[in-house]
Amino acid sequence: MIYHIILGSNMNNPQQQIETAIQKVGALKSVKILRKSSLAQTKAYGYEDQDDFFNQVLELESSFNPEELLIRIQTIEHVMGRMRSFKWGPRNIDIDILLAGDQVLNYNDLVIPHYDMHNREFTLKLLCELIPEQMHPLLHKTMRELLNDLSSPGGDK
Repeated sequence: MIYHIILGSNMNNPQQQIETAIQKVGALKSVKILRKSSLAQTKAYGYEDQDDFFNQVLELESSFNPEELLIRIQTIEHVMGRMRSFKWGPRNIDIDILLAGDQVLNYNDLVIPHYDMHNREFTLKLLCELIPEQMHPLLHKTMRELLNDLSSPGGDK
């Protein structure tokens, strides 16, 4: 299955945190990194009174099902010292599954496609570097159309 995940960091040398996370994701058995977006520096989303983030999207191929992949990326976050102090707060690493092919899942701890990706300009811009014409499986618009539909630079509608 093809996955698109996003990595984000705004603490403890965020560019190095993302590079370390990419190495750890790439070292997972049954995961192959196919492509990477550029690394983007972005304003914080949600809770804005914090340092800018660095974000990057990875396209992966994996035999893991989404739940298995989630467990492995949460383990990477834990090993790298991820602390969940409050929603949208500062973090040294955050890894989210954005898309799992055209699957739609809604579990307590896993929502695919990512529940808020269509509101986040930085996410859509990075996805457009890799898959501008891929359809969002629920909204039935391409990543490019979703990006063009945003009404404000921060992504809030």
